Amino acid sequence: MIDIFVFFSIIIEMDEEYRLDFEKPLVELEKKIKELEDYSSKTQIDLSSEITRLRERTIHLKQTIFSSLSPWQRVLLARDLNRPATTDYIQLMFDEFIELHGDKAYKDDKAIICGFSRIAGRKFMLIGHRKGKNTQERLVCNFGSAHPEGYRKAMDKMRLAEKFHLPIVTFINTPGAYPGIGAEERGQAYAIAKNIYDMSVLKTPIICIVIGEGGSGGALGIGIGDTLAILENAYFSVISPEGCAAILWRDGAKAPEAAGSLKLSPQFLVQNGIMDDIIPEPLGGAHRNHKDMAEILKKYIIDALDKLKTVPIPELLEKRYQKYRRIGRFIDEETQGIEDRKQ
Repeated sequence: MIDIFVFFSIIIEMDEEYRLDFEKPLVELEKKIKELEDYSSKTQIDLSSEITRLRERTIHLKQTIFSSLSPWQRVLLARDLNRPATTDYIQLMFDEFIELHGDKAYKDDKAIICGFSRIAGRKFMLIGHRKGKNTQERLVCNFGSAHPEGYRKAMDKMRLAEKFHLPIVTFINTPGAYPGIGAEERGQAYAIAKNIYDMSVLKTPIICIVIGEGGSGGALGIGIGDTLAILENAYFSVISPEGCAAILWRDGAKAPEAAGSLKLSPQFLVQNGIMDDIIPEPLGGAHRNHKDMAEILKKYIIDALDKLKTVPIPELLEKRYQKYRRIGRFIDEETQGIEDRKQ
C-alpha cells in the first residue's frame, strides 16, 4: 500500500496545458504547422511544400523521441491527462455497454466501472478503473484509486459473468488502491487479497490489460487473468516510483532513479514473464491519437477472446495456475548444474 502523502503527491491536479518536457519540441513543431495551415487558408498562399516538410520532420522527431523513452518518461506518459481512459475506450470501441452498480454491502465506488459489454458480436463483462475526465469527476472517482467496496463490486460482477459463461476483460489504470483510514477500516487489504484468490479460480476466461498506470495492489485487485497485456507507454509496478524513492532514499525527487530500478516498463515485464504481450500505441503515443489506439486495442481484445474461448475450462484454470507459479522463478548457472546432475 502506498504512503498516503506520496499518493496525494501523485494525484495533484495539473493544468490542462501541461506538456511533458521531452514532448515540447514536438508540440512546437505541431503548433508551427497549425499556424502555417491557418495562414495559408486565410491568404490563399500555397505553403504546402513547407507544411509537408514540417510534417515529415514531425514524424522523424516522434520516432526519435518515442523509441528511446526512459522508464520514468513512460510513467509520465501513463499519467498524461490526455491519455485515453476506460470511459474513452467504452465510447470508441464498444457496440453496447450496460453499467452495473454497487457492492451489495456499502456503496457504489465510482473508481471502478463494471458492465455487460459487446464488441463485434463478442459479449463479455468489463471491469475497469475510472479516473474521471475533469476535476469534478476525478474527485468523485477518487482519481482511480478504489476503496474496498470497489473491489467487492468488481468481484460481484465477475461472479455474475462466470454464472452466465461470459469472459471478463479488465482495464487497469490506477496509481494504487486508496490508502486512507476509512478504506483500511473497511478491509482494503482483505478485499484485494480475496479478489486475487477468487480471480485465480474463476471458471471463465479473463483478459487483463494495463492501459495506463498499474500501481501496486490497486492493479492486482482486478489484474489476475489468463492473458496479461500492457500498452506500450504504460507501467506495472509493486509500488509507485515516488513511494519507492521515499522508502529507499527518503527523497521523492529520486523517483526517476527508482523507476529505472523497479523494472516497470513493458519490455522488462515481458522479459521477466510477468506480462504476456505489449500492445503497440500509435506513433507519438495513445494520448495523441485516441481513435487509432482504440482500433488497435479493439483488435487485440477480439483476437484474445477468440483464442481463449477455444480452451476448455479445466485446462484454462491449470494454465492460469502455472502462469502465476512461474513468476519470480529464476535458475542461475549453479542451480541449473545441480538440477542437471539430479536428472
